[in-house]
Parts: sequence; structure tokens; C-alpha cells
Amino acid sequence: MKVTIDGKNIEAKLGETILEAAKRVGVEIPTLCYSEAFGGQGVCRMCMVEVKEGERKRLVASCTYPITREIEVQTNTPELQEIRRNIITLLYRRAPNSDYMKKLYQEYEGISVEPVDPAEKCIMCRLCVKACEKVGAYAISAIMRGTEKRIATPFDEASPNCIGCSACADICPTGAIIVKKENGKQEIWHKTFEMSRCENCGKYFSTLPVNEHVKEQLDIEMSGENLCPNCRRKKLASDIAEVSVNR
Repeated sequence: MKVTIDGKNIEAKLGETILEAAKRVGVEIPTLCYSEAFGGQGVCRMCMVEVKEGERKRLVASCTYPITREIEVQTNTPELQEIRRNIITLLYRRAPNSDYMKKLYQEYEGISVEPVDPAEKCIMCRLCVKACEKVGAYAISAIMRGTEKRIATPFDEASPNCIGCSACADICPTGAIIVKKENGKQEIWHKTFEMSRCENCGKYFSTLPVNEHVKEQLDIEMSGENLCPNCRRKKLASDIAEVSVNR
């Protein structure tokens, strides 16, 4: 299926999003709430593009718009630049304490605004919620409404579903989720976890509930040494090399 993106003719796959097609051919479209692991959410609207079908033009979120027919796409018109500038301005106003948002605010030459909360870092992209759902924990969600909307555990208390995997913090683009690690313990979302320690290098590498969760999800018994991913890879490589030599 033929699609034109910024004057570049490409062969698109039926059903793939405009963003996916653009990334595949090296056309950059800015995103904030998109992850290859989860696909598009259409929350932040940073990935808006102009789509032309015949004589009709409209703006769509490229991360959720599936390609089903021949279209022409523009990714960086003056109108789109202004939309992104306004989005960055509003998000910076919400999360002025994020270095990531400060950088974008400067790059897009955002309009001067008064921060709502000088200490805030969260832009409500919801990637953390999606990551938690992907893990299967469902420990956090968006609560409240309007300018008070935020990500939290139920009643702002330690969630029994949280396993301390920190997938939410790892995927957060603005560093809004705090993870404290000290003396073999990890604290996140009002909850403290004991950490597993690698028998080889001595590094703490995951929480005990994460180990149990992996065993439950994969329906396996994890036996043998308690190794971190790096040491486990080294051991596997060593075992493979030894088998090859002995053949």
C-alpha cells in the first residue's frame, strides 16, 4: 500500500500506524506517551500529523491512526509545530521540576508560564500505568480529576499488588517516580521490599516478590544459584562453551 510521508513514497503495511511506518523509514515524529512495548495511547498528542485523503485534510495522532488506504502525511507543518509548542508549554507548566521537560521547553521555545507546582515532575503520560499493567500487577492508576489528576496507589497507601519491579520508574520519561535502594532493600510506592542478592558478584538485583512473580507467570521452578541477569548470562555462555569443547 503506497503512502507518502513528507514527500517520501513508502510501501506501508495494512493496519500499521502512521508512527510505525514513519519510524521504519527513518522519519522522526516526536512522542511522549508512546512505547514500542505497548504501542500508541494517543494521550499526549505530541505525535499529531496532518493526513490528506483526496481533498480532505485532518490532524490525527500518528501513534494510534492505522493505515488502511493510500494517504499523504505531513509531520512538521507550521500548524503542527505550534501545536507541539503549546503542548510542551502546558506540560512544562505542570511538571517544571523535570529536567527532561525543561530541555523540551527550551527546544520548542515555549511560552512563558507560571508553574502549578514547582516540585512536580509527572506529565501524566500514563506509561507507568501501562508498564504496571503489562507486568500484571495493576498496582497504580490515574486518580482525581482536572489539574489534581495524578498517578497513585489506591488511597495513597502501599498496594498489596505492587511487587517492587520498578518497571514504572524505568519507563517514566521525566523521572517522576522515586525508587530508594539501600542496604539490600528497595522502597517504592510507600512499600519496602527485600532484595535478592547475586551469589556470584554480590549485587542486589531484584525484589523477592519479583522472583516469585516470574516463577508464577512462567510456571517454572527456579533452581540452582541465585544469579543476577549479568552473571547468569556469563554462566550460560561458559556452559555452552564447555559443552562445545567436550563434543
